[in-house]
Amino acid sequence: MGNCAGSRLAGGMCKNKFITGEATDANNRKWDKVFTKSASVDVKKVTFKNRYGITLAGDLYLPKNKSAEALPAIAVSGPFGAVKEQASGFYAQTLAERGFIALAFDPSFTGESGGEPRHVASPDINTEDFSAAVDFLSVYPGVNPEKIGIVGICGFGGMGLNAAAMDTRIKATVTATMYDMSRVNANGYFDAMTPEQRYALREELNAQRTRDAKTGVYAPGDGLPDKLTGEEPQFIQDYFAYYKTPRGFHPRAINSNGRWNKTSSLSFMTMPILAYSGEIKNAVLVIHGEKAHSRYFSEDAFKKLKGENKELLLIPGANHVDLYDNPEKIPFDKIVSFFNEYLK
Repeated sequence: MGNCAGSRLAGGMCKNKFITGEATDANNRKWDKVFTKSASVDVKKVTFKNRYGITLAGDLYLPKNKSAEALPAIAVSGPFGAVKEQASGFYAQTLAERGFIALAFDPSFTGESGGEPRHVASPDINTEDFSAAVDFLSVYPGVNPEKIGIVGICGFGGMGLNAAAMDTRIKATVTATMYDMSRVNANGYFDAMTPEQRYALREELNAQRTRDAKTGVYAPGDGLPDKLTGEEPQFIQDYFAYYKTPRGFHPRAINSNGRWNKTSSLSFMTMPILAYSGEIKNAVLVIHGEKAHSRYFSEDAFKKLKGENKELLLIPGANHVDLYDNPEKIPFDKIVSFFNEYLK
């Protein structure tokens, strides 16, 4: 399966040239999301290419009663291991209900997007995926290209900050329940990994690369259990409650129905994605749950940000996955007012 064949939406787009995207009306398609369809929003399946030639698949959410003037637009991705039919689509649809054009997309190598091998992540390519989404929105009819923002959820919150540091077209960035994937892969949870343990892990993963080269198969790493024993850490139980139950299960999501490649974490261990986040000049809103195990990622990332247009918002009582789909915890009013303020 080549870069384009990974998506059944790619059609005839696998040509060696830059293509900004093709949209197909999806109103007659069976609803394939884990959340309820909004009556005030139209949804279109779209495809577009990133700078590496990988075809990305997205759902474009359009307000039905939009004005004649060009609208601000938001690109949304994450969580890490999820697909656009889950949390990112829920965010995108809600933002479209509030008057934005919103694009939820599958990152490279996952979901309906292309890229080989499957179920691998890259600090470089996944950062580029956000900029490719900005490319698409910048030329989409009805979008004001000077009013484009992004939302990154979980591991794609860190990737979103990295994209904002690189791509000055991103005028406002929201991260929700952010993970710094470089930090967690290099240091383990709560920075508990020692340099000796990190070196041993590199040895193990590179030995796995040799085994993969011999077999021609990329071995999968650990994933969520199929059943809980009750002895798991609370955050694993929280993930299970989203990805493995009807609440959030989707067959195309790695965290619901698969596992990342075992060697996928190697590049993150030596490529810190937030190295230049302190140079972001455009606005950033960092949102995290007060009770989330991952809260320290957002708090420490926020400390690096500079300027009066940066804000950290902690949601009382919220855990990590509450900010995936809980409308009582996700501060949509604040997110909308933030984008209205800085996309003007």
